[in-house]
Amino acid sequence: MAQIELEGIERIFTLGDSKVHALRALSLNIEAGEYVAVMGPSGSGKSTLLNLLGLLDRPDAGHYRLEGRDVTTLSSDEQAAVRRTRIGFVFQSFHLVPRLTAAENIALPLMLAGMSAEERKQRVGRALHDFGLDSRANHRPDELSGGQRQRVAIARATIMQPAMLLADEPTGNLDRQTGQEVTSLLEALNATGTTLIVVTHDPNMGGRAHRQLFMEDGALKQDLRAPSPRIR
Repeated sequence: MAQIELEGIERIFTLGDSKVHALRALSLNIEAGEYVAVMGPSGSGKSTLLNLLGLLDRPDAGHYRLEGRDVTTLSSDEQAAVRRTRIGFVFQSFHLVPRLTAAENIALPLMLAGMSAEERKQRVGRALHDFGLDSRANHRPDELSGGQRQRVAIARATIMQPAMLLADEPTGNLDRQTGQEVTSLLEALNATGTTLIVVTHDPNMGGRAHRQLFMEDGALKQDLRAPSPRIR
């Protein structure tokens, strides 16, 4: 399970002649297995934080330790290996490969990891069943509903059994009922011990997390924890 330690994280972007401090001296600890919502207005640093946690971007200063390892010192190839095996991503726009079936999309991380065809088939079969997608295995994304596409995306994100799942507005393109179903799927994964970090503008979804981080102008303004575990 993923324990996260951020110490003095700075991220600065240059736009023309000006510099934008996307993250300012951010220090933060997230324990393994936590359920965290990152909230705040547009431009507050939420997505930048998620990209850094997911090793899609590097800080300009500070240290990021994942499971006790300072991943800011790793090479790009080493970071890619950590990202592939320890971190799962779920996005608002699904990011499925249009020409691949649901089963083939789910299998992609296993193929990149060099897993044998037989083991891939077994793992993908279990995932299709667990996420209620048995009857959609051979359908391409344009033949799936929004909720089905997001379930495929979550199955793909978790097929390597990552320690941490990062979700960027995972219900943003879904209707209320489907969004609730997807939220329940993510929470069920967290209940098995996966660290779940969700960026959301939705106060209802944010309120379900056990901990809420409120960002403003690249800084952490509030860090609120639920007084006790919530029973859903």
